[in-house]
Amino acid sequence: MNSDVDLLTEKEAVSNGFFSDTVPLRPPEMVCRMERMGAAFPTRLSFIRLLLRRMKEEMWKIQRVRFDLDGSGYGRAVYEVHTPDRQYSLAAFANPLADHQRTDRVIASAWDAAFVLFDGKPTEGDLERLADNAPHQEAGRFEATDLVISRANRSMRLFEYVCGCLAKGDQPDADKLLEVGYLMRTTAVYGNGKFGISDRSRINWREEARNSFQIEMLTVYLIRLFTVDQLDHIAKCRAPDKAVKLKPELKRALGIGNATGLGMAPFVVSHPELFHEWFHARETALARVRALDFVSQESIDRATALAQRVLGHLEQWHSGDLEYQSRNQRLGEDLKTLLSWLSDGSASGIRERFWDDTVRKSETAFGVDAQELLVALLIETYPECVEDLEKSFHSSETRRIDVAMTVAEFREQFDKQYAWVDQYDFSTDAENTHFWYVSENKLEPRFGRRREEPGADKEMPVAIARDMSALKGGLAAFDQAASLAEFLIAHPEFRHLVRRAQSLSDLPYGEIQDNLIADGTSPLDILRFKLANFGAAKFDPKSALWTRITMFQGAPLPEDLDGDLTDDWWLPTLP
Repeated sequence: MNSDVDLLTEKEAVSNGFFSDTVPLRPPEMVCRMERMGAAFPTRLSFIRLLLRRMKEEMWKIQRVRFDLDGSGYGRAVYEVHTPDRQYSLAAFANPLADHQRTDRVIASAWDAAFVLFDGKPTEGDLERLADNAPHQEAGRFEATDLVISRANRSMRLFEYVCGCLAKGDQPDADKLLEVGYLMRTTAVYGNGKFGISDRSRINWREEARNSFQIEMLTVYLIRLFTVDQLDHIAKCRAPDKAVKLKPELKRALGIGNATGLGMAPFVVSHPELFHEWFHARETALARVRALDFVSQESIDRATALAQRVLGHLEQWHSGDLEYQSRNQRLGEDLKTLLSWLSDGSASGIRERFWDDTVRKSETAFGVDAQELLVALLIETYPECVEDLEKSFHSSETRRIDVAMTVAEFREQFDKQYAWVDQYDFSTDAENTHFWYVSENKLEPRFGRRREEPGADKEMPVAIARDMSALKGGLAAFDQAASLAEFLIAHPEFRHLVRRAQSLSDLPYGEIQDNLIADGTSPLDILRFKLANFGAAKFDPKSALWTRITMFQGAPLPEDLDGDLTDDWWLPTLP
């Protein structure tokens, strides 16, 4: 096939809607499973990518307006962000921290730095108030102007190494940077009204805040700026006449670390409408790529370059977890097979429905990690495929019950919608091994063993499979001609489940189609899925209940936002 015609045909397909009705979306019973969620990778639709594209398109301005740090880097700083319509400010407070107080655990009560994203421009009175309260985090007192609170600890080994190099006038060894990948690691980023900060309803009408977690991701991006500024400042104070600043390419190589535990896992269960939107946008983008009738050599070359980049990324992905080491080794082998397929496609010149065929082959030839990596890679290959999806990462969560339906009418839809729960026998201990609850001391989700630990009487409503199975039984035993109103008067314990099921009747990706309390359940699968949607990479599990990750590694600096680097840093290979 003539390559010029090939490329033209592909571009016409892109501009005309990708023929997206000719390839069905992958079904929820395939993709909304824990194993596949636990193999998620960041994509072009990840929240930090959405944020940075908006920052570029709207020409946001970021400036450091205050930097009152002493020679050890302690003090306060303020960064202002100017959007077309309003201003946000990050207030940073760095304080001395004894080594024995430095921990990633949520039970910590002191940190190297604390941060608040402020709505507008803080006054001196605001800064004094925040200086008194931000270092205490959830024990502090906050106001409606305080949108996000966060805290972070230095990666002491790397921070001191880099600072020492700069003070001597040298740049640090890039390999040593990549062993860690960040100078500072957050242990929490709280938004959406938690601990008395601003409720999301105050800002969710704003364009820059409507999509998922955009304000939180802005906070993390600004924390990244503070860490490198603090580093340069300390080095300069140590050796005023000799110190140099960290080179921009090395600054880009440093992201922000994060230690994430169970705190975010139940979110996807309690926000099923949003969960559906995240899945639906990604699966729609993939279907559009798969539906291309012809694929250009240019696109195959782009996919090849991205696959080679990922091989380099894997070499720089350090994890002490033996399972992840094994999985990444298999992933590397599968990527080499993918490169062979791409080479064959280039050589043959016959590329009708090439991406659809490639995805189908991957589902039998690859492990689940490589299958999901291929999804992210194909979306990255075609930036156009996400353009009209970028505003879909929010949802209405107003749920109502149609109580006029008969039990039989409701069951007809419900039995199809929740057919997947029939695979579990909840009379067995194996399907009821765990329970989710909220800790009293930190108000954070926890994962207990039902037969061994107290607290099951305070269980969170996370066991959707079990509860919907119970609702099925209750419906089957009730008068089928009765109304739902009569059923719920007799069984008020099912009211929230009926409301949930009716609200999700047209949202097929709204449920995790697994039993979240079964023996062998891994909360890490949920964590990875949500973190990948944020844009996180280099997952490094530290137990069955928490993981370290890196965010914004390779991301452009504020001064890069006008250049080509802005949106080509997916799973980067760094210097």
